[in-house]
Amino acid sequence: MILRHLLLPDILDLVESGRLNDVREFLAMQPAPEIAELLTALEDKDRVLLFRLLPRHLADEVFSLLDLPYQDLLLKNMAQEEVRQVISGLSPDDRTPLFEELPARVTKSLLGLLNDQDRKQTLTLLSYPEGSVGRLMTDRYVEVEPEWTVAQSMEHLRKAGIDSETLAMVYITDEKGRLADDLRLRKLIIADPSTRVADLLDGHYACLHSLQPREEAVQVFRKYDLYALPVVDSDGILLGIVTVDDILDVAEAEATEDFHKLATVRPLQVSLKDATLGLLFRKRIGWLLGLVLVNIFTGMGIKMFEDTIVAVAALVALMPLLIGSGGNAGAQAATLVVRAIATGEIGSSDWKKLFLREIGVSTCIGLAMAGAAFFLGWMLGDLRVAIVVAISMVTVVIAGSLMGTVLPMVLNRLKLDPATASVPLITSMADILGVLIYFSIANVVLSFLKAPPG
Repeated sequence: MILRHLLLPDILDLVESGRLNDVREFLAMQPAPEIAELLTALEDKDRVLLFRLLPRHLADEVFSLLDLPYQDLLLKNMAQEEVRQVISGLSPDDRTPLFEELPARVTKSLLGLLNDQDRKQTLTLLSYPEGSVGRLMTDRYVEVEPEWTVAQSMEHLRKAGIDSETLAMVYITDEKGRLADDLRLRKLIIADPSTRVADLLDGHYACLHSLQPREEAVQVFRKYDLYALPVVDSDGILLGIVTVDDILDVAEAEATEDFHKLATVRPLQVSLKDATLGLLFRKRIGWLLGLVLVNIFTGMGIKMFEDTIVAVAALVALMPLLIGSGGNAGAQAATLVVRAIATGEIGSSDWKKLFLREIGVSTCIGLAMAGAAFFLGWMLGDLRVAIVVAISMVTVVIAGSLMGTVLPMVLNRLKLDPATASVPLITSMADILGVLIYFSIANVVLSFLKAPPG
């Protein structure tokens, strides 16, 4: 933030005056996240120039922190040797997301720039299903054998830990490479140097499967609160590790996608400030056109009760209040349920408990809102209108709330994304239901109660 908001004008002045050595020296002293944020605020030509000024070790880290559109821009504007250095310097878990998003032709070209070991490693990770844990893992971890002493293990850590993604956890494997346990580095450090590693193990560890969906990995990390988790195959062979920084990226992407879906916006692959007019139009228009068709049924419902509306005009004035309340109640319920499903708080087996509780909650909310609606109906109409509005308010709020609760649960049970039960969709469906309920109740009440004498 400091670089972007306070020093950006000064840096650009140095660039324009040709004092590139001063810029290089200054950037070399800054943390990589600050430089990455600075690059996103620059024009394309300045972004490429400043990236080229970075020292090699810093350039690799900054590149891994940039979003794909910025990475793609830099790759297109660098010489082949510069590209080779950058992609070779990326860790496997940072290199794989870049390759899987690029066109096949570009990916093939970039693979040709890697050495045999990095190319084989990248192709192995890309062979895992899209969205699986296998594509997130890195082989930069440290493993020790159970028969080693603590002193032997520490010596091995000093040598093998240089290129490790993290040293917070050490992994123990048997002679066949199967994961046997994990060990916190802290426990290894404070142990007696002559103690065998096997004597420090408790046999309790958490791990991920290479074919497991990324979303499930987020739940496992949240449950065990670890910095890294090992990844195994179906035979228990240790394949690599996934670190929390990659899982945070997954969690952010999932949360962003759910927010977009709840607002009936197709997920954006770029930041909002970089999205073009055409892209935003394409991402938003589809659902909006669909909702127009859905809302036609609201108009059809109103047309069905035309005689009732003509007889008591005050019903029209209160209609937005009723159908809006039902849609709002449904949107509230849907948001709570979708979020609970996404975080793993509830599952398909909890539907009955949630359904019964929502009946109670929505009834209380509906009754509270019905009191205010009763007086509004009396003020704008008469006693008959007040009764219609009060009864309708309770019914509509209950119906909207139950719809917002049940629809995400049904989608989840069908193995579909519950976020598809978006707020505008729930609101539109509640509008249709609200109109039918409101005027149906009005017909019944008005048929029993005569209009007061004029």
